[in-house]
Amino acid sequence: MGNKALDYTALTIGIIGAINWGLIGFFNFNLVSFLFGSMTWISRIVYALVGLCGLYLLSFYGRSAGQE
Repeated sequence: MGNKALDYTALTIGIIGAINWGLIGFFNFNLVSFLFGSMTWISRIVYALVGLCGLYLLSFYGRSAGQE
């Protein structure tokens, strides 16, 4: 049984990361760098959080397989 708040937070941050990658791919526009600067400490924290949330979201596969 997972923590719903953590699940939704990770999903929201993952979606924000996906939108940023979409902007980079389609328009060559990095929203994180635009908002926080190129590789400043805060932008590195944002990238690290997105990466950690992506790894956490991998656990959804195991949890959804058990609910069939």
